[in-house]
Amino acid sequence: MSTSFEQGISTLKKVIDAPIASYFSSCTNCGLCSRACIFFTETNDAKYVPIRKLEPMRRIWEQEYTLLGKLKKKVGLSKPVTEQELRDNVELTFESCTTCGRCSMMCPVGNDIVYMIRRMREGLTAAGLAPKELQESAVRTMETGSVMGFPMKTLQAMVDAAEKDTGIKINVDEPNVDYLLLLSSAEVMQFNEIIGALAKIFQQAGVTWTLSSTAHEAGNPGMHMGASDIEAQMIQRIVDAAEQLNVKNVISPECGHAYMAIRWEGPNVIGRPYPFKVYHIIEVLDKLRAEGKFETLCCDDERLTFHDPCQAARRGGVNQPQRNLLKQVSSNFVEMSDSQACNWCCGGGGGMNTIEKAAPLMKKVFHRKRRQIEELDVTTVVTMCATCRNTLEEGIEDNNMNVEVKGLTEIVADRLLKEKES
Repeated sequence: MSTSFEQGISTLKKVIDAPIASYFSSCTNCGLCSRACIFFTETNDAKYVPIRKLEPMRRIWEQEYTLLGKLKKKVGLSKPVTEQELRDNVELTFESCTTCGRCSMMCPVGNDIVYMIRRMREGLTAAGLAPKELQESAVRTMETGSVMGFPMKTLQAMVDAAEKDTGIKINVDEPNVDYLLLLSSAEVMQFNEIIGALAKIFQQAGVTWTLSSTAHEAGNPGMHMGASDIEAQMIQRIVDAAEQLNVKNVISPECGHAYMAIRWEGPNVIGRPYPFKVYHIIEVLDKLRAEGKFETLCCDDERLTFHDPCQAARRGGVNQPQRNLLKQVSSNFVEMSDSQACNWCCGGGGGMNTIEKAAPLMKKVFHRKRRQIEELDVTTVVTMCATCRNTLEEGIEDNNMNVEVKGLTEIVADRLLKEKES
């Protein structure tokens, strides 16, 4: 028995808290969580039923913390979890789950299956079994502050380009401003037009803001791995920067998991409240819109729909701001058949889009999103998460769909009135 395997089992025993015990106790095995999961609905494979992915943890709970389970273990009716079972579980909790939360929302007894999956991942990570892609991204983030591992000079080059394109000065490490803006690696390396777009909007709105040279990203592989120590280190870096710059507000980027990590989990992970508030960028833009701080042209008749990122919408509660903004700029916005908190996952979140072995299954489960889009006959899908945007673009290309994917922030910036009317 390897030391790492023993550490994994020990960790799983420790993470089984009162909520997890109550979830296992109250599960009726009704199977409704399976109907909420794209990995089951698109494959009809029973191994992808969300609650079944937790079988090693369930057995440990039963054997260690219930009288019946202890008796079954003693007489040999319940076997200990093996190292091979943990290895096999990597496919189920890392490579076929985006922690999208739809199963948790649909559970009739209110079991938070995502919470349980995250704790299962924590045990696998302690056993040294987390996918190498997530381990490598965690190391890069801790060493460089960037999930993709690029240095600050790369971001500075993007900032310089945005300044040249817009003619607007973009601050880095400017203290006492309204907002500290965080980005994701994908926004810097793939969708860096968002920097210039925000510069335009914030200038018209009269907002002061800055980037930080020491905490410019909000991506958090520690959250995907269930490694709270790594997650805490990444969050603390942002907190330190915000405190040093004396900002009262921090903006999470168009990234669902970054938003969950920095806004909803951060204070608990680092063990103290923030001295500032955290908002998703779309929340900020909608607030400025409501206050009349910027004005947009209305309305484009291009037929478009919106993909709600799971972590921002379903688990993070950001559902209406994006619709307020879209209705300001579009006269032909149509909702997906399941939208807002009920929307179907794109299939790339929870770190899955970085795991090479998960790629074939990701392509298969994208068929659910493809059907959602095709039934609307739209030309454009808009979203507010860089991971979703990447997944949507790849899925649309793989399925030869004649649909464009756009980020909401850029659409708002493109529709700005050149001069705000007085």
